[in-house]
Amino acid sequence: MTQTTMVELGLFTGKPQHGNFGRFKDMLPVSQMAASTAPHQFTDGQTLALPQKYSFAGEEKSTDTFLSETDTSCVLVLKHGMVVQELYRLSGGRQVQWISWSVAKSFVSALVGIAVSEGAIQSIDDAISDYIVVEPGSAYDGVSIRDVLQMSSGARWNEDYADATSDVHRLGATMAGAMSLDTFVATMVAESKPGTVCRYNSGDTQALGALLVHATGRSLTDFMREKLVEPLGFESDAYWLVDGTGMEMAFAGLNMTARDFAKLGELYRNKGQWNGRQIVPEEWVITSVSADAPHLQPGQPILADHPLDLGYGYQWWLPNGDRGEFSAIGIYNQLIYVDPSRGVTIVKLSANPAYGTTMDESTNREMENIALLRAIAAATEAQ
Repeated sequence: MTQTTMVELGLFTGKPQHGNFGRFKDMLPVSQMAASTAPHQFTDGQTLALPQKYSFAGEEKSTDTFLSETDTSCVLVLKHGMVVQELYRLSGGRQVQWISWSVAKSFVSALVGIAVSEGAIQSIDDAISDYIVVEPGSAYDGVSIRDVLQMSSGARWNEDYADATSDVHRLGATMAGAMSLDTFVATMVAESKPGTVCRYNSGDTQALGALLVHATGRSLTDFMREKLVEPLGFESDAYWLVDGTGMEMAFAGLNMTARDFAKLGELYRNKGQWNGRQIVPEEWVITSVSADAPHLQPGQPILADHPLDLGYGYQWWLPNGDRGEFSAIGIYNQLIYVDPSRGVTIVKLSANPAYGTTMDESTNREMENIALLRAIAAATEAQ
């Protein structure tokens, strides 16, 4: 996303975006991942009627109203790997490659796990600076890969979408060519002791993208095409947004169909197995969706300047509770939500026009999205 295009699109201003989010591959520089040579099509299960109501913050809310207010383009529900609901609205559709925003972070995590299992990365306790070029004394100098995976690098960061001077806006501006994504990462500033504070930081994921490129000697596009797109049977081409050097926007730049997004959720619901083949190591999946330190527990991770009632793993969000749920979450209400206890994976793609106009739940509605998806998952038990 270039700075010019962000201004033109009016991101975080309240301007409707549902007409744009499925067209980025036609508007911006991208790299392409061709669809799988053996596409996997989910079978249909018994149709699920979405619940008409759900509960949030002590109130009963209307599902249809919420879907309308958040400019929802898709709700795709899978139960034990079968499609039980597939709803498209506005500019959504089964063939539409929708922008992932930060849902891409969870794909990057899976690729790191694969690279570790193949020996390209020796250990996540290695310093990330053993693999990527950073300035001495900068944010990632000597910081473990594990801490970067857990958004606990200690890098100074402001993820406030409503603040045009924030770090996340500056990172987006690199796509305009002011500097490369790699240079941005190499010059970030350290703030806190690594492994002590979970501060949501898109720069951490971009550093992981650079790690994958340097460790594997391949582009993210090429590596993901072989390791995820092909074996998971992506039905459609997928795309990464890229900067002027061809480096992928690892933190937010995937463009994919809803059904192909769902395949990552299903892969993790099945502990890294797909059609009898272990694609991502089981131990990596289990650890990725666990909060294994006090600063990662629900209520501790910080987004902008406030804590969230969500835990954090390896680039996965962990809803508070005892069901073992986990979710990839992107701005404007993109979600891949998984409830393994119910055998459920849900993809929700949206363009919530109020998103980022403030950093409050009242506009961004992240927790309310989780509440709705929990209600949908619970409704599958009545079938």
